[in-house]
Amino acid sequence: MTIERAETAPSTRQGWTKARAMLAGGLVLGVGAAITLAAWTDDEWATGLFGSGTFGIEGSTDGTTFADHPTEADAEDLDFTVAAENLAPGDVVYAPFAVQLERDSTYDAEVTIAQAVDPALTGVSADYVFTTALGCSEAAYAAGTDENAATFALDSLADVQNVCFRVTAGDDLAQGVTGGITWNFAAVSGDAL
Repeated sequence: MTIERAETAPSTRQGWTKARAMLAGGLVLGVGAAITLAAWTDDEWATGLFGSGTFGIEGSTDGTTFADHPTEADAEDLDFTVAAENLAPGDVVYAPFAVQLERDSTYDAEVTIAQAVDPALTGVSADYVFTTALGCSEAAYAAGTDENAATFALDSLADVQNVCFRVTAGDDLAQGVTGGITWNFAAVSGDAL
């Protein structure tokens, strides 16, 4: 008995070879995809939130009711003793003022004081001292400290700087003049409270 083998045509063999190559390639791609799907990933993030603090000073003539007076036009009128607008040579008048940080301030302050005397008030001089309590008189002025000091510090919300102003009319005071004296309290923020 003879067995005859059917010869496969060369084109069929080539087709089968191509098919096997494609199956093998697909298998490799499938394994690669499976490896990619099994990979681990990890992330790390960081962020920061930012804002600004607040800062300001305010003044009071009674030591209780404080308010902001941000410009010369908004200046608080000091309550000088009687006859402050009717001075004669040799008269001396006094007025208190208190300065503190605004209640929502988050920084301390270094405060510089500057005073300007209206030129029309020839013969009038002004001085000030720091006092432990609000109040200003001849006795309070005499007990005060740091006469005409250029600066003072406000280191906490509890700090209040009391100032006693003294205005003196000299012998060269002219008759019938009016004018003003302006004090500026310029604050610069310092350390966080």
